[in-house]
Amino acid sequence: MLSYDELTSPERELWDAFPDGRRADLRTGVPEDDRVAEGGRWGPGRTVRAAVIVALLLGANTAQPGVVACLRLAGARISGHINLAGAQVAHALWLEDCWFEEGVDLSGASTQSIAIVGSRVPGVEAGLIRIEGRLDLRRSRLESGSASPFHRRVTALSLINAHVSGAVNLSGAEITAPEEWAVSAGGLVAEGGVYCVDGFVAHGEVRLMGAQLPGGLHMRGALLERPGQRGVALTLDNAVASTLDFSDGFLANGTVRLRGARISDNLTFEGAVLNGPPDGHGPSLVALLMQAVDFDFTLARPPSGTVDLRGGQVSYLHDSEHSWPDVVELDGFVYGSIKVDAAGERRAVGRRDSVARRVAWIRRGPGYNPQPYEQLASWYRKAGHDDDARRVLLAKQRHRRQTLLPAARVWGHLLDVTVGYGYRPWLAGVWLLALTLLGTLSFGTHSPTPVKQGEGAPFQPLVYALDLLIPIGGLGQRAAWYWSNDSLQWLAYLLIAFGWVLTTAVIAGVTRTLQKS
Repeated sequence: MLSYDELTSPERELWDAFPDGRRADLRTGVPEDDRVAEGGRWGPGRTVRAAVIVALLLGANTAQPGVVACLRLAGARISGHINLAGAQVAHALWLEDCWFEEGVDLSGASTQSIAIVGSRVPGVEAGLIRIEGRLDLRRSRLESGSASPFHRRVTALSLINAHVSGAVNLSGAEITAPEEWAVSAGGLVAEGGVYCVDGFVAHGEVRLMGAQLPGGLHMRGALLERPGQRGVALTLDNAVASTLDFSDGFLANGTVRLRGARISDNLTFEGAVLNGPPDGHGPSLVALLMQAVDFDFTLARPPSGTVDLRGGQVSYLHDSEHSWPDVVELDGFVYGSIKVDAAGERRAVGRRDSVARRVAWIRRGPGYNPQPYEQLASWYRKAGHDDDARRVLLAKQRHRRQTLLPAARVWGHLLDVTVGYGYRPWLAGVWLLALTLLGTLSFGTHSPTPVKQGEGAPFQPLVYALDLLIPIGGLGQRAAWYWSNDSLQWLAYLLIAFGWVLTTAVIAGVTRTLQKS
């Protein structure tokens, strides 16, 4: 136990201020002398031992009746290791503009609010901590310390399975663990949310797998860079949050992973930049099985890597011409509505010129998958654009045709040309009209020979051509006349064949359409 007599002057000032919650401010008021980056040069007049801080927080100086004790210290050089692992701390901690010689260990502790603001700290280990209040690390610089005992990886800030009843505020902080884990917070519960705004920078991977964030994750304008070998800048696999905000210049030089994440409200990348891994060989966004209500993907520029949305579900999708890279995986992606951002105006998809763009969007996926086409057609039908839905389904059949064997591709081309796979039945009428006109003009310039002299109806070129083209039933012309001219006789045979082919194509196309309906 420390005695008052062995305390230095700045330590006595802190000791005396603690019982009634006053601040011990060791700053000089001269900006040049108070720069935290130069804190290693501060002398004994501004140095406080970590052991003194630990002793006060564990009850070394009892609070006076009628006041609330609180440790408030500013402008100090803190020597030694603050070790509160497993401690029960009943007092709030506020450290501002301090320079730490060694890291801070809060693993497994139960504490009140903790604020380490504007300070330089070589690592904070706070796995399994329970904080009744907030964790405030605004404007601080956290550097990678020793390997965390929870995962044996070098980490600058560890919050594995921590529980914070308030918010975790990292706004303006710079957390440095290049090619390692800048933040390791798997299983974190932050009821007030996590805030990484106002110039937040992370050198190394930020990991929040399975985190529960009722107050959301806010990373507007944040910079994530220098990830590890996996090339992942941010991991939110299986996280649950009300909001994920990656807008207003958010920049990730690595993969952003949202696999299995569930967002009850808004997921936004408005104005963000997703550069993907530095080596250029990984995806920019992995959001398999992600669920969100409103998904705003209006990026500042197209991502450099793949965007993977397979199995995702969103109610509203917002995108723009800058949203999509060369490869987009959409198999199983379900959305209720799409709005496109054009010239600052957001309008619902469904205009005539949107279909070609949407089909091209689907074609960015590797290989052929029918679900993205069916999903897009379903949206057009719900929007009342049945013609556009048929155009999408026609594009699906044309894409599928490329995967078939040669014989099947030939039949597919025939269905496409004659009836548009059943989605353009009017083409059959065009073919019928054209072939009827050809037959009428060709047969009308010559006289056929009757099969039986003096019997049958008079020859009518138009009716004769229709009788050849319609294979079912008869109009009494085809069986009553034949041609001695070989060219016209072969034309008659061809019209009969075309009639069968056209009828078969119509039946196949209509059957396909009815089955889909």
